[in-house]
Amino acid sequence: MTYEKMFFIFFTKTMITIFFFLLCLGVSDGTRGISYEGRREGKWQFLLKSTGVVSMHMALTYKNTVIMFDQTGGGPSRYLLRKRFGGRRCSTRSRKDVVDSTCYAHSVEYDIRDNRVRPLWLDTDPWCSSGSFLSNGTLLQTGGGYGKGAKRVRFYRPCRKNQQCDWKQSKNDLTDERWYASTQTLSDDDRVIVVGGRTVFTYEFVPKMSHGEKSYNLPFLHQTNDKYAKGNNLYPFLHLSSDGNLFIFANRDSILLNPRQNKVIKTFPRIPGHGSRNYPSSGSSVLLPLDHRYNFQKVEVMVCGGAATGALRSAGKGKFIQGLRSCGRMVITGNKHKWDMEYMPQPRLLHNMLILPTNDILIINGATHGCAGYNNARNASLEPYLYNPNKRLGTRFTILKSTKIARMYHSSATLLPDGRVLIGGGNPHGRYTFHKVAYPTELRLQAFIPYYMNKRYHNFRPRNLTIESYGGGKIYGIVYEREFVVRFMVVKFGSINNNKIEFSAYAPPFTTHGLSMNQRMLKLRCKRMMKISGEWVSAVLEAPPSPHVAPAGYYLITVVNGGIPSMSEWIQFRHA
Repeated sequence: MTYEKMFFIFFTKTMITIFFFLLCLGVSDGTRGISYEGRREGKWQFLLKSTGVVSMHMALTYKNTVIMFDQTGGGPSRYLLRKRFGGRRCSTRSRKDVVDSTCYAHSVEYDIRDNRVRPLWLDTDPWCSSGSFLSNGTLLQTGGGYGKGAKRVRFYRPCRKNQQCDWKQSKNDLTDERWYASTQTLSDDDRVIVVGGRTVFTYEFVPKMSHGEKSYNLPFLHQTNDKYAKGNNLYPFLHLSSDGNLFIFANRDSILLNPRQNKVIKTFPRIPGHGSRNYPSSGSSVLLPLDHRYNFQKVEVMVCGGAATGALRSAGKGKFIQGLRSCGRMVITGNKHKWDMEYMPQPRLLHNMLILPTNDILIINGATHGCAGYNNARNASLEPYLYNPNKRLGTRFTILKSTKIARMYHSSATLLPDGRVLIGGGNPHGRYTFHKVAYPTELRLQAFIPYYMNKRYHNFRPRNLTIESYGGGKIYGIVYEREFVVRFMVVKFGSINNNKIEFSAYAPPFTTHGLSMNQRMLKLRCKRMMKISGEWVSAVLEAPPSPHVAPAGYYLITVVNGGIPSMSEWIQFRHA
């Protein structure tokens, strides 16, 4: 081989490596990008005629199943069981069994690939409860409505399909009754904080650090309580800051709590405007994606929608007041705190806010008038909104394709690993009611398919994503700050604004009543990237620096090529 030929091969390989390194850093190569303006309508996919159980609560597991459950005290569901909890048979010929709620499922597991549900046992009532995932992927579920359910702690450990896993109940109860409480996984390994509840102004931890540990009084919950509107501070918005402290928003106010010292260390300014944001006013909140470029230290919270002052009283008289249009964004780290306000296209409440792999926020489900509670809302919000947090103020919202199915009180939504958004539930009534009402109980299951899944972007979509430990070998979880490798295939490189590839890690939420508890998106650092052969690309990523930034557990890794995401794969971040 001549010297000139060897030099040419060396030069070519070097330039290819530099090209991919620049892509990793987000530097444009000057090629023409893709324009997506006016193409973000999305579409709707019908999945099941009936899940049998209203999806009041919803959670995606790392086994690619979705747990949905309702309340045991709401009477019979539409999923009749062969046996009651405890083993006694249920008969369709027995009039007593047909009306006995213990002969019906109140929780199901939905298999994403097979598009099927199977019933799960629930012993105590989880009505309007809360949930968080532990580091091993177990769903920790706390509290609920009347009776024994209010202090109960339940676990669901996902398993292989043929193992038929089910709910288990802890022998240890909560200290206080937790109905309409919120939970957040903390940076301490598998330690969860449970905040608030109806006429409960405390917080506590699961598990307890000592045998005698009880709950802790939180005066902030007394101060934000509106006794004439059933609280308006229930289901408080909780977000874990990257310094390990806990942001708590209730009604219109917010604080920063140090959960290790049980001390409020900061009080934030009140969000502007009238009305309330928390249950039963039921706005929603999201922690905007944390970015490695700021060392994950810029932590920004967004709160949208809610109900007008007096909405609950008016709904009781048959008058439904228009909800709130306003959204507020505030950086909770640093020393300067101010709510930056903007407006949605229409008022909204009872809605979900989900972070998409593109880092945009999807606002979906809900209503425009009234508040939460049985038959307290009108005018379903049928059009989802897409919110781009990086656009210029006034241009951030896009209206997406409308659905024909109302999703109001007791509806839920969650992002799936393939990029779709699963939508279920909706029951504005105390029982399952299907006739002679404005908004019947909704058991149909559907998915919203965002624009980025359109076939026209197929060549830009990264595929065949695999995750490996750095140096190869089987992966048992990635230790904080360590490097790991993501391999994928891509045909073309394209971009909305500039040509770059981004990598994200997403913690799916536990969703109920418009809350997406523990939802978290991290934009990871790419240290180097190179083309292996053909269309194959290898990228070396850096895991989050600490559990403050990313509590230990399972996350979805996604490669986003110029705004077009891959299907996501599961990874576990853990301690050494």
